Amino acid sequence: MAQPIVGYHRDDEGDWVAELACGHNQHVRHNPPWNNRPWTETQVGRQSMIGQQLGCRKCVAGAPRDWG
Repeated sequence: MAQPIVGYHRDDEGDWVAELACGHNQHVRHNPPWNNRPWTETQVGRQSMIGQQLGCRKCVAGAPRDWG
């Protein structure tokens, strides 16, 4: 289920986590070749993705919200 990105925070290891409108969190690592997300590396890049949708596996699984 696609959900828009509404914000970001870093986890305990310093990796970026997208906060989705559904209340779930999803890691958005730039870790080539598995994850190619160079936009996570800069503030401008992250801001440019606010409102963009990511597939939320937690919604599909019926998981409780992570925040909000």
